[in-house]
Amino acid sequence: MPYDVEFGAPGVHRGLPGTSLTFVLPLDEPLRVSWDGKADSLHSAWSSLSGLHPAPAAVHHDGSQRGVQLALTIAGARAILGLPAAALAGTLTDVDEAVVPRPLRELPGRLHDAATWPQRISVVDRTLASLVAHSDGTGPQVEVGHALARLTRGVRVTEVAEEVGYSRRRLSTLVRDECGVTPKEFQRVARFELARGLLGRVPLAEVAARCGYSDQAHLSREWSALAGCSPTTWLREEFPFVQDGGPGGDAGWDHD
Repeated sequence: MPYDVEFGAPGVHRGLPGTSLTFVLPLDEPLRVSWDGKADSLHSAWSSLSGLHPAPAAVHHDGSQRGVQLALTIAGARAILGLPAAALAGTLTDVDEAVVPRPLRELPGRLHDAATWPQRISVVDRTLASLVAHSDGTGPQVEVGHALARLTRGVRVTEVAEEVGYSRRRLSTLVRDECGVTPKEFQRVARFELARGLLGRVPLAEVAARCGYSDQAHLSREWSALAGCSPTTWLREEFPFVQDGGPGGDAGWDHD
């Protein structure tokens, strides 16, 4: 999705964890990203690739941001990047550093050559469609895909393993090899992602109940652990930008 946001002053956003990989193509300046609280991890480039991460990232800006952001599913990572999501888990990198197809490495330059938003979106769409069309068709094992879908819905790991016919240990190995996180970590982030989509739309106690947290206090603890701030802080500082269609929206990196 395209983003074009004026914040009014330089600042830092929180990039929140999710079940998809984040691919950002900035327009006005290189995107500067680091792990929250770790200045020595700062990465700056004209593209940004982030794998699954159970911790917030810090996205630095000079008062405004424009570009295109994509949320790549686990299967989409293989089709677009030619890599399993596990290859990028916990990393902050870009298309020049990562071993990705040539059309993807050329995409930042082609995007900058486009003069209008329709042209930019068309460039991105054509590139991604071509990559998918020419991919080797390799995707996650059917059992892993089914397991991830069930884990996202909150089904217990033991039950999911039984459904797909694997031991819990075997399932954990397969999910970790595909995603770079364990089934429990994936499920934890999926629940957080669901809560993020409801926050600001229904009361916190209802968010907790709908998403499977034991109570509102449990929700708040998990939010602080994964987002680096409380739900009320995120609502106060970030929710208006999410509503306006700022970078990240309800998928991938949300910003605080």
